[in-house]
Amino acid sequence: MAAQQKAKRPNVFKRLGSFFVKSWSELKKVTWPTFKTVLKNLGIVLLVVLFFSIIIFGVDAIFSNLLISLPSGNGWKW
Repeated sequence: MAAQQKAKRPNVFKRLGSFFVKSWSELKKVTWPTFKTVLKNLGIVLLVVLFFSIIIFGVDAIFSNLLISLPSGNGWKW
């Protein structure tokens, strides 16, 4: 029974071609953003990344200074 169903399926190249044809037709239906919208969203993303990078750098610097100021006894070797 399984051999009969396997024989009914088109070969892999026809299925792959069908996949690409259907994918291309779906991509034609997509409403793509304008270049201005893309640049605006890119600016927002870069600002958020910069903001959080500064916060993480600040917290790292604070903890680094705290660890440096610890006494070096009791096996603390930094």
